[in-house]
Amino acid sequence: MLNDYARHLRLPDTHNIRDLGGYARTSGGMTQWRRVLRGDSLAHLTPAGRDRLLSERLTLVIDLRGPHELLIEPNPFAQEDRVTYRNIALFDAMAPITMTPITMADTPFDMAARYRDALDRCGPRLAQVLRTIAQAPAGMVLFHCSAGKDRTGIVAALLLRLADVGEDEIAADYALTATLATPMLDRLRRAARERNVDRAHLELMLASDASTMQAMLAHLRVQHGGITNYCRAIGLGSAEIDGLVARLCH
Repeated sequence: MLNDYARHLRLPDTHNIRDLGGYARTSGGMTQWRRVLRGDSLAHLTPAGRDRLLSERLTLVIDLRGPHELLIEPNPFAQEDRVTYRNIALFDAMAPITMTPITMADTPFDMAARYRDALDRCGPRLAQVLRTIAQAPAGMVLFHCSAGKDRTGIVAALLLRLADVGEDEIAADYALTATLATPMLDRLRRAARERNVDRAHLELMLASDASTMQAMLAHLRVQHGGITNYCRAIGLGSAEIDGLVARLCH
């Protein structure tokens, strides 16, 4: 699976930057390395970390976080003239527990339901993200949120389905956060305990079980008629869909 590159970019100042390359396509071939990265917050990225990404031909950064998150943790690429920076706030209800009020409305909390809701309600924003990637200049694209799990995981899943990667592989990619981002998850746990967040509720929020992503992908397939129909329904044209496939696969 890893071929010539490590999937996890081990920058000392981030936890969850990963390459979407090296995944088998059900129609044959593999997704290409160093075309699209998924990630967590870049707020603590050092100059050395930025230079590492730039050396990999990074040309576009898409920040999926909301205004309140940007205020707390600004993006270092927002003022970087060597890349294009776009902020497309995707779904504030998925912001980390350290940055938004906790609601106990979901009893028990159901992350899969939130993912399904994101597909149903956030089509215009998801289309904006996908369109921006399709229109990006040659080079590497990095999209990220704060933890690199929920908002980022939804976008990554849509891209990988467009690339014809199987649902089980996509769910396994989603689940990698649990092992790769342990220090970040532990920090979120400590912050949540200080706010007296219910522990069981907290663990459900922080989990990245493959079954959660499998449920979202089943919803995409059954309720929306699959990835291509979904992309068309949210406003993407054939050229944009083809452009996304080409970026990931050719």
